[in-house]
Amino acid sequence: MRNNFQVIALQEKEFNNLFLMDEEELKNIGAVKMIADQKPGFPCRVSLKDAEIGEEVILLNYQYHFVNSPYKANGPIFIRKGATTAMLDVNEIPDTILHRYLSVRGYNIDSMLVDARVTEGVNLRGMIDDVFDNKEVAYIHIHNAKPGCYSCLVKRV
Repeated sequence: MRNNFQVIALQEKEFNNLFLMDEEELKNIGAVKMIADQKPGFPCRVSLKDAEIGEEVILLNYQYHFVNSPYKANGPIFIRKGATTAMLDVNEIPDTILHRYLSVRGYNIDSMLVDARVTEGVNLRGMIDDVFDNKEVAYIHIHNAKPGCYSCLVKRV
């Protein structure tokens, strides 16, 4: 590795109250409670693990790139009931993204897109290294390329 990195999951405390809401309350905020019926298929952005079949998840719209830039963005994400925030080691990539086709987006310190690529998940480690070779890239967002869902943040370490 030429560039050390750390994958950052979303924080569980942001979502704990969602599982206390009934279906009508969830509907009012544009969210839906679901039961995972396949694996993989319901990747949690807090635990960075795929939900098990039969596990309760919530699908909601989330502003994952809350910045003052044209690249401010939001989109659908899954959260597993009872998920705890994944704490990954330096240069560790969660299994849930290794088997997906991914979009890798590098942003500069002003939150402007400076690099965008796609790759199979098994090639992600090398892709992160290549994107961080550009010293202008301050951080990376990983998305599931086909559905376009946000997956995680990658920071330089």
